[in-house]
Amino acid sequence: MDRSRRDVTRRTCVRTGAAAIGGGALAGCSSPVGGDSGTTPEGSADPYTVAMAPMGAVEFEAVPETWMAYFSTYGDMGIALGQLDGLSGLVFTENWPIQLYDALPGVDVSFDGIQQLMGENGIDKEVFYELGCDVHLFDPNHLQRLADGLSPSDFDDIDQQVGPIVGNSIRRRGQDWHDYRYYSLYEAFEKIADVFQERERYEAIESVHDSFIEDVQSRLPRDGDRPEIGLLSINSDFENGSFYAYPIGEGNGKKPYQDLGIRDAFGPHIEGGYAQWDYEQILEIDPDVLVFSYGLSHASKAEFEDRIAKMRADPVGQQLSAVEDGRLYRGGTAYQGPIINLLQTEIAAKQFYPDEFGEWRGVEALSNEDAQLFDHQQIADAITGDR
Repeated sequence: MDRSRRDVTRRTCVRTGAAAIGGGALAGCSSPVGGDSGTTPEGSADPYTVAMAPMGAVEFEAVPETWMAYFSTYGDMGIALGQLDGLSGLVFTENWPIQLYDALPGVDVSFDGIQQLMGENGIDKEVFYELGCDVHLFDPNHLQRLADGLSPSDFDDIDQQVGPIVGNSIRRRGQDWHDYRYYSLYEAFEKIADVFQERERYEAIESVHDSFIEDVQSRLPRDGDRPEIGLLSINSDFENGSFYAYPIGEGNGKKPYQDLGIRDAFGPHIEGGYAQWDYEQILEIDPDVLVFSYGLSHASKAEFEDRIAKMRADPVGQQLSAVEDGRLYRGGTAYQGPIINLLQTEIAAKQFYPDEFGEWRGVEALSNEDAQLFDHQQIADAITGDR
């Protein structure tokens, strides 16, 4: 690890309180929990500050050159901001819908040589010191719940001795442990753009997103003519007919469904984050469409079809309207940054409203310019810097 370079790029710690856990949130070099002050202008040669709950304000003496992230929310943000070359580690390198990037001309994303931090025995704290990243993009409170071997004091040490931690778990809202500010996708993305001083890339992608969503929403059928959609997990037990059912709810994880104004079939019948149902319980609700969350990230096309074949063969499963009508779709990952979100929203629009947006013809069809619902080239240019 090049400690001399790391020490130059680390932020100066502005401490406003003792390093402690308060209200379920880590406080290291931070403002009070939930603190979220502004940032210095892009391009400044002086130290600049980025503030994001739960860690609060951190000051950078130079733009980070190396970074690591938790999975495909903050990892996708870094890629969107043109930082792939500096990516040193990911908590998970597997189960990304990495094939979606192929829809962007000239954007080549590979995790060959990128270290995955999560192993069979959790995460070894020493790997953070070995990587020596200039910044760590994750919510420490969330990661602590996945990695039993890491304590709040471990994250405080990493923040102070290796490099700052910036990130907030935005996938799902209403979790007891997350008693500090939530961010929308683009609020969080803007914070990471400030970390890397990449305001121009952020604004270019935000502009495409806003125009895309405005156009799509202007073309949606009226509420009563929209399909009723049920979300199931592709990781359910198809063999034994036991399924994880999800509500749409709030948070970034289901953003495409929120933006597309779908009618949530399962949400009114679920308390909490999910339910576990059999075929009979699904049939009682019988939504128009069944979408299998993580179908694009956790199952190949062949694996998906194999699981769906089991549903079609089941005497109760075959009675479902979505099965009879062939409206069974691979859904996206709930861990989505801005690029994955754009592409997953385009996919979902075609799945749910084919008469308006064109029939969904598979991931490989995303490269067809005539069928695109937003300008893929503009997004590619923002990522690669060719703008």
